[in-house]
Amino acid sequence: MRTTDRTLQLGHAMPSLPLTVRLTLAFEKVASAWRAIRNRREINYLHELNDSQLMDIGLTRQELRSALTTSTFFEDPSCHLTTSARRRTRFPSFNALRG
Repeated sequence: MRTTDRTLQLGHAMPSLPLTVRLTLAFEKVASAWRAIRNRREINYLHELNDSQLMDIGLTRQELRSALTTSTFFEDPSCHLTTSARRRTRFPSFNALRG
C-alpha cells in the first residue's frame, strides 16, 4: 500500500503594520484626495480670468480645460497646469510660433 505525503505549503506570514503607520497612511490618502478636490475647485476659479490674465501666469484656456478633462477625479489637475506653464517659459520662441 502506498501512501502519499501531502504537505501544505504555507508562505511566511507578513507582519502587520503598527496602528500608527496604518493611520498615517490612511491620513495621507485622505489628505491627497482633499488636496486634489481643492485644487480642482481653484482651477475652476481660473476660468473667471480673461485671456491676458491667464497668459500672465503662463496658461491658456485650452490648458485649463485639458487639465480638468485628462485628470481622473482623485488626481491633482494642478500638476498638468504646472508642467504646461513651465514648458511655456522654457521654450518661449516655440510658443510664439504656435500663436
